[in-house]
Amino acid sequence: MAVGWFYLSLMVLCSLGSMCILSTIYWMRYWQGGFAWDGTMLMFNWHPVLMVTGMVVVYSAASLVYRLPQSWVGPKLPWKFGHAAMHLLAFILTVLGLHAVFDFHNQRKIPNLYSLHSWLGITTVFLFACQWSLGFAVFLLPWASMQLRSLLKPIHVFFGASILSLAIASVISGINEKLFFSLKNGTNSYSSLPSEAVFANCSGMLVVVFGLLVLYILLASSWKRPELGMQAERQVWGFGLPFQVGVGRV
Repeated sequence: MAVGWFYLSLMVLCSLGSMCILSTIYWMRYWQGGFAWDGTMLMFNWHPVLMVTGMVVVYSAASLVYRLPQSWVGPKLPWKFGHAAMHLLAFILTVLGLHAVFDFHNQRKIPNLYSLHSWLGITTVFLFACQWSLGFAVFLLPWASMQLRSLLKPIHVFFGASILSLAIASVISGINEKLFFSLKNGTNSYSSLPSEAVFANCSGMLVVVFGLLVLYILLASSWKRPELGMQAERQVWGFGLPFQVGVGRV
C-alpha cells in the first residue's frame, strides 16, 4: 500500500512540476514578451524559468532519487551517480538563470543584489554549491570513512530539504517582486489584481504545493530507503572504474 501511495504521489508531483515550469514559461511569453539572450528584458525572462526549472523542479527530482523503490535493492553507487548528476544539472540551470539576470542588470546599469529576494536567492545558490561539493567529496569519492559519512549524512539530508525550502521562498519573493515592478501604473496596478497578477499568484501557489509535497515525500519514514545492515559499503576503484562490495548503505 505504501508503495502504491508513493507512485500516486509521484505522478501528482510530476504533473505539478510540469505545470510549474509551463506556467512560468507562459507568463514570461504571454505577458512579458517572450525570450532572447541579448541583454534586454527578454533575456531577464529566462531567469524565472531557469530558476523554477533548476532550483525547484530538477533539484526536487534529484532529491527524490533514493525514494524510488528500485533504489532500495542492489548496488547504491549507480543511484549516487544519478543523484549527483541530476543535482549538477539543476546547478547548471541555476547558474544560467543567474547569468541572465546579472547580464540584464549590468546592461541596464541596475544594481545587483540589493533586494531581499536577491539576498535569499544568492544564499540558496551558495548553500547548494557547498552541499553538492561536500556530497561529491564525501559520499561519492571513495576516500571517506563510514564513520565520517554516518556523521555527515544527517547534515546532508537537513541541508538538502532546507535548500529546497529556501528555493521556494526565493521563487515566491521573486514573483512578488516582478509583479510589483511590472504592474506599477494606476490603471493596471498589482492591487487591482489584473489577469497577469492572478496568473502569477496561482503559479506561485503551484510552486508552494509542489514543494510541500516533495518535503512530505522526503520526510515520510515509510518511503525512505531501508538501512540494510551495519556492514560498511566499500567502493573499490579498479581499472579506473568504481564498483561495490559489501551490504552497508550510507
